[in-house]
Amino acid sequence: MRKLSNFLIIAILLCGCSATVESRLDNVRDNYMTATTDTTPFEDKNNLDLLITADALFHDGDIANADKAYEVFNKRNISTTSGDILREVTALTLGANANDYRPYMMDSLFVSYYQLWAAIADARWNDARVIINQSYARQQDMSRAYKKLIESNQSKLSDSSELMQTLNNDNAKWTAYRDIMNPALMYLSGIYFLSSGDFSDAVTYLERANGMVPRNSFITQDLKLATTKRKPTNTVWVFIEDGFAPKLTEQRISLPVATKGGATFVTIAISKPQFLESYTKIDGTETLADVDAMFMTEYTEYMTNDALRAFTSAASRVALQSSLYNSHSKNAPLLGLMSTIYSEFTNSAEVRTWATLPKTISVLRMPNNKSGLIELRSNGNVINTISIGTSGNYLIYVRTSPNKYDIKQMKLK
Repeated sequence: MRKLSNFLIIAILLCGCSATVESRLDNVRDNYMTATTDTTPFEDKNNLDLLITADALFHDGDIANADKAYEVFNKRNISTTSGDILREVTALTLGANANDYRPYMMDSLFVSYYQLWAAIADARWNDARVIINQSYARQQDMSRAYKKLIESNQSKLSDSSELMQTLNNDNAKWTAYRDIMNPALMYLSGIYFLSSGDFSDAVTYLERANGMVPRNSFITQDLKLATTKRKPTNTVWVFIEDGFAPKLTEQRISLPVATKGGATFVTIAISKPQFLESYTKIDGTETLADVDAMFMTEYTEYMTNDALRAFTSAASRVALQSSLYNSHSKNAPLLGLMSTIYSEFTNSAEVRTWATLPKTISVLRMPNNKSGLIELRSNGNVINTISIGTSGNYLIYVRTSPNKYDIKQMKLK
């Protein structure tokens, strides 16, 4: 009895509380683009803190260290879809947040996206080409893994089940991308090749971007240049990141389960996406990447796995509570109570995401009019002015947050 009670106490202490995690990530968003003071070595950080730190360093202007942090993440070579018995056991016994954060596939693609920006900012042109090639190979691997994930989920859960109906109803409005791809990464890669005069690769990447965002006239203009083998002259591309990707909150639902005493209901904790507002719409921009849709493409498949795990865990805990309460031990009431508390504390949903990813990425393409100034307007009002050279092609990165802007201008070769 003492061993069991000790296990329950330790389990309660180790499990991750979803509300605490949500609060921490809310604080990260609230203090976004505030200089980081965390000096923990990159190798010692957990996956999520490593991504958030790398992002903070990038916006601080510490491009070199941001790139190093992203590279530490890459070297971990985290599998986003394969099974892991230890992770499954930990999630079942200690709750969803007890494991280290398992990144979404889109997280890895955003790492490549920001590393490409870092390489261009530092004029590391050869590194940029390597990053592009590696990122596309990664996207192909992820596409295959994503297809297998869908097939696996379909075999586990029929469309007629109550749990699947609940999940489908929650996410019916979302039209997923047909593949795991990042259109912003594709377009940025295409611009890199186009400005370099590498028209063959430019066509390849711009066609991919055009396929994902077919109504973006800026991509169409650049694709036309690439197919006619003409380099752009005195052109400025402004990539604008706005808002935050969806946050996850915990939701509890009740489902029937069979026990020795007959049918009963169990309550399971699953995550639910909450979509956040945009901040500033820049005049003349066109949407390049709807990160909400990118997130939901992947999330809807992962949520099936999480819900199945939660249901299995809840059913096993009901069985544990029943056996302890109905045991003939004089300590049955205490053990039953402790198992109930344990069940409540470890019944948690995975609510962790890379909290600082943007909600949308839009693009503005304009001529470099030799004034040396780029004006960003919202509803006709100038909200920011960016200085550039009076000739040549430029890439401008803009990240908006309430009353804050991170602006990086880079001249293309």
